[in-house]
Parts: sequence; C-alpha cells; structure tokens
Amino acid sequence: MPVIEVDRLHKRYGTQVAVQDVSFVVEEGEIFGILGPNGAGKTTTVECIEGLRSPDGGSLSVLGLDPRRDRDRLREVLGIQLQAGELPDKLRVGEAVRLFASFYPAPADGDELVDRWGLRPAWRTPFRALSGGQKQRLSIVLSLIGNPRIAILDELTTGLDPQGRRDTWTAIEQIRDSGVTVVLVTHFMEEAERLCDRIAVIDAGRVVALDTPTGLVQGMGGGQRLRFRASVPFEDELLTALPEVDALRRTGQTVEVTGSGELLHAVTSVLARHQVVVVDLRMDRPGLEDAFVALTGHAVAA
Repeated sequence: MPVIEVDRLHKRYGTQVAVQDVSFVVEEGEIFGILGPNGAGKTTTVECIEGLRSPDGGSLSVLGLDPRRDRDRLREVLGIQLQAGELPDKLRVGEAVRLFASFYPAPADGDELVDRWGLRPAWRTPFRALSGGQKQRLSIVLSLIGNPRIAILDELTTGLDPQGRRDTWTAIEQIRDSGVTVVLVTHFMEEAERLCDRIAVIDAGRVVALDTPTGLVQGMGGGQRLRFRASVPFEDELLTALPEVDALRRTGQTVEVTGSGELLHAVTSVLARHQVVVVDLRMDRPGLEDAFVALTGHAVAA
C-alpha cells in the first residue's frame, strides 16, 4: 500500500520553477529512488514531503498525514537524513545519539543502533574528528533513533570513497530489511541501479520516467551492444541489413553495433564470411545511465 503520495507537486522560488507537476507514490517496504542531476528538483521535492518547505501547488500525503498541517505527528514516523546535515564540532557521538533520542516519546535503543552501525569505537569522538564514513553512519543512526516507518536519505554517499560508498549501500539495504521504507535521493547511477526497487527520474523539475531499474533500461529497446575493431574495412550495409541489428555507429576505428536476439552470432558470422576479423570485441548491455541519457538528453555528472 502507498505510504507516500505526491500529486502534481509544484514549487517555485521567485521566477524560478524548481518542481513542476511532480507525481508519484511510494509503496510500503520498498527502496524508492529519486534520481536526477544536481539542481533537478530532487531535494526540493523531499523537503516538501518532510514538511520543511511549503508547496505552491499540488497535494502531499505521508502515511495519511499532511506534512505541513501534521508536522509534529509526522516527525514521529519519518526519519530524515538531510543532504547537508551538520552537527556542532564538539558534540560527541554518544551525546548526539542521546540528544536526538530525547526528542521522541518512544525512541529506539541508541546503544543498539550505535553497535549495529559500527560507531561504538567513536562513542566519545567529537563530530569534527569523525571520518566521512563515520559521519554518514551517524546520520543513519540519528535518522533511525525515532523508530520511523519511513527514512528519507538525501545524497547519503556524496563525498565518500568507493569502499565507504559500498559500505553505506549495505547499510541502506539493512534499513529496508528491518522493515523501514526508504526514499533514496541520489545522482549516482550505480547506486540507484543496485539499491532501488523503483525509480522516479527527475529532470528540470519534472518526472520524466517512473519504473524499476530494469524497466527503465528495457524501455530503451535494443538491449545489446557490441564494440569492436575490424581487420579490414567493410560497408555498413553488411551489418545494418541483418534483422538482429538496430543501429551501427563508427567512432574512429571502433564500430559499435546495437541490437537484439542472437546479435553476437549474427555479426561475427557475416563478417567471417566476408574475411573480416573482429578485433578487441566487447559485448555489454545498456545500463541505467544509458537509459537516463536517452530520457533526458544528457548525462549526470559524478
């Protein structure tokens, strides 16, 4: 059943429209991704869901609550990790956990959360001395201390090294496995493809696609891609005439062929019959980044 319903959400800042007619629902128990480049309207959208900003149009419902009218009740069921969340430099990990626990009538066991997310050795460490990964894990702990039913994680892995990012991905999966619905805001394609059950792709303040990662990729058509160099020149029509081939593109000496079915066998067989040897052959399938480029016309900067 839906736990978040967003219908034709609209938000502007002066003359600039940040979010325009955004609509989606988040189902209970899923990791729902909001994917898009910086400035696409992702953070504004979730800040309206969290009750931190007032929309200029549309409607919002979180577990049947209005984010602005029912802010106090919403805080009891919603855990939030802000994109630019900071704590006082001298505040120690243990002090932060106890402070945030005091905000809720029935908080989670802070000691258990600290142990689960590997922060026990940093219990007395001030915030300024924490590593990037420790700060992110502390953000997770503080977003879960109120026993939320929904956790909103905004650009949680920005600034982390590859290992720290993957450790955080495992943590996000553990949050979902504990029964908490997760809304994950990100501009990292690999992150969204690995973690999310469904994704809303937002670009220039609009939802341009909403589907599973697999569904977004399959919607591109084709589905296979071959890259190779040829030992001798050949005419494009030799391959484009094949029913398995959708398109052929050359970049310098590299030939890229996209298509479906028995693409590899069809291409290599016809080239072999014409005494063309395939060199440096690589076969892959389009990923989420390819789908994003096809949907929006541009790539997301890492």
